[in-house]
Amino acid sequence: MYQKQITDREAGQRFDKYLHKLLPEAGSSFLYKMLRKKNIILNGRKADGSEKIAAGDQVAIFFSEETLRKFMGRDSGGSGDRCEEFYQAYQKYSSVPVIYENEHILLANKPAGLLSQKAKPEDLSLNEWLIGYLLRKDCIKEEDIAAFKPSVCNRLDRNTSGIVLCAKSLKGARLLGALLQNRSLHKYYQLYVKGRVTREQLIEGYLRKDEKHNKVSVTPLAQSAGEPEEAYIQTRYKPLKVYADMTLLEAELLTGKPHQIRAHLAGVGHPLLGDYKYGNRAWNDRYQKEYHIKSQLLHAYKVTFPTLGAPFEDISGQTFYAQPPEIFETIARHQEAYRIASGRK
Repeated sequence: MYQKQITDREAGQRFDKYLHKLLPEAGSSFLYKMLRKKNIILNGRKADGSEKIAAGDQVAIFFSEETLRKFMGRDSGGSGDRCEEFYQAYQKYSSVPVIYENEHILLANKPAGLLSQKAKPEDLSLNEWLIGYLLRKDCIKEEDIAAFKPSVCNRLDRNTSGIVLCAKSLKGARLLGALLQNRSLHKYYQLYVKGRVTREQLIEGYLRKDEKHNKVSVTPLAQSAGEPEEAYIQTRYKPLKVYADMTLLEAELLTGKPHQIRAHLAGVGHPLLGDYKYGNRAWNDRYQKEYHIKSQLLHAYKVTFPTLGAPFEDISGQTFYAQPPEIFETIARHQEAYRIASGRK
């Protein structure tokens, strides 16, 4: 017999969907048969699978240990074996800063060089780090992962640093998914670009992705009819500090498409510092030698949540910040010293 109490992380989903996650190797017809025969019960009573489970609900499954392991997919190894990559990821990336967390969400400051999610089966990404972190902090148990797997909800490029939104519970995943879809959560980036940008601007265009080469191109709004394979994009940016031949910008993603900021800014003559895919090679080479820059200097430094109701009152209307990498401050100090020495304004 297997007994499990539903946690707040798992609550809010249909009972049959929960069972499919808990017993991934069992077919639908088998699960519904077990419900009808009361080999699977909810809160001590017969269930049909359509019930919406709540925190504190009790699930009982009357299977033999061998059958249970088979349908949980544990025949090839215990839960500890299956969770090993999570512990490895947490150990490898134990210095990832947690900006904020509550029962449902977590905000992490991803360093450049770390994938948000796996690109290959053998990768260790922020997603594995998240689960390893929650396991090590006893926020979840190994058996909980079968019914709900915490995950990152927005992706940053491998070499982009900054705030990544993570769901610890089903409620958290649904909230973050909705906020990202309706664009009511505001995301801001800091970046160094080529040239002197002296005013705030909203730019629009159409983005087309080349899947084969993992590269995008942007066509100005006036030059495109908006073909089906093109996505409409909006980027707002404003200067934070103007130097001799570069500007520290704040950019807000009004639409969220892959490589949007990098390609859009390059398209208007202000490529990112350190970005060899879309940027200016000679300019990048100059500063790469001076600062040993390894990737584009793009950092997701701020998110602002809209007004929210229960159970998210703690983040309602709140703004959270992620400290930029040290290279941002190093460049600012050097550029400011050069500005003073040269007498520039």
